[in-house]
Amino acid sequence: MKRLIRSFGFAFKGIKYAIDTQPNFRIHLVASVVAIGLGFALQIAVTEWQWVILSITLVLMAELINTAIETLTDLVSPTFNIKAGHVKDVSAGAVVVAAVFALITGLIIFLPKLILLLPHAA
Repeated sequence: MKRLIRSFGFAFKGIKYAIDTQPNFRIHLVASVVAIGLGFALQIAVTEWQWVILSITLVLMAELINTAIETLTDLVSPTFNIKAGHVKDVSAGAVVVAAVFALITGLIIFLPKLILLLPHAA
């Protein structure tokens, strides 16, 4: 049991490292809070919550994996290396794919509800 608790400590330490060192991770956290706030304010359905939570999870996971890959790449290749650059670019690309998925999901869920809130010009 002690080992399990320690492993969670290491995991939270990794998340804290990402928060402290990665501006994009912080941006995605803020976007997550905004999406959750909008979800409550617009009273989205349970199935919509599932898509929002999936989107948030995918983006944050992609950012954490990207941070791990970039940190490891910097460790093994401290000087410029074209292949190391490709590794970092591909892992950053994975974040972009997840973020675009989240953006499209958010637009599908939130945009129709926000449009309904606009006063109709007649």
